[in-house]
Amino acid sequence: MTRIDAKFAALKEQGKKAFVAYIMAGDPDFETSLEIVKGLPGAGVDVIELGLPFTDPMADGPTIQAAGQRALDGGMTLQRTLDLARAFRETDDTTPIVLMGYYNPIYSRGVDKFLVDAKEAGIDGLIVVDLPPEEDDELCLPAQAAGLNFIRLATPTTDDKRLPRVLQNTSGFVYYVSITGITGAAEAQATNVGPEVARIKSATDLPVIVGFGINTPEKSQAIASVADGAVVGSAIVSQIAAGKPTAEVLDFVRSLADGAHSG
Repeated sequence: MTRIDAKFAALKEQGKKAFVAYIMAGDPDFETSLEIVKGLPGAGVDVIELGLPFTDPMADGPTIQAAGQRALDGGMTLQRTLDLARAFRETDDTTPIVLMGYYNPIYSRGVDKFLVDAKEAGIDGLIVVDLPPEEDDELCLPAQAAGLNFIRLATPTTDDKRLPRVLQNTSGFVYYVSITGITGAAEAQATNVGPEVARIKSATDLPVIVGFGINTPEKSQAIASVADGAVVGSAIVSQIAAGKPTAEVLDFVRSLADGAHSG
């Protein structure tokens, strides 16, 4: 059982929804990023999504793209991202970390070496947005064999014919993308999301967590009320981009987490 599996089992036992927070590793710099990440569990975050900076982030909107560029400009790499996770693990051995990014940096490092290093650094799961199910032999299956969850995205365009393929080797949870398009582009609507979550849950026992387009505590609560939890990324990254002190960023995160937990 991974930390992700254990976290969702505990939340289910408590009758609580999950709150997942996305932070770009190294934004605006390594030290500030680590300080924020270390503060997330105390702000109510159940699962941390750690963004891996990449030069060509095709699924990300302007906010996340800019965060990745700031991190890259500051010298952030895959190795430094793993170093950040390892530093977090020095004081927290229970909060799950999902590494979210693109396949190119992993491929460049070598899949076998990456999986050993990621596991050793305390990474629990992967979301690799540009590897479809048809490429499961590349990373998904080796990751599962190494004890890492491989989390798949489902979208409004994932129809009933495609869904079983998407779910086939997914573990940890299913990440439902509430809107079509890039991150931060539109607002999620619970009335649209609810039926889609129900459709996915009828095909899997995994928790279904909804992300994209959630930017307020009220929205977080509304989405969590029709799913197993909510993910917020761009809205948190915007706070960091605005230069808010870590304490203010974490206060904002806490308000979003409180919303999801009351969903």
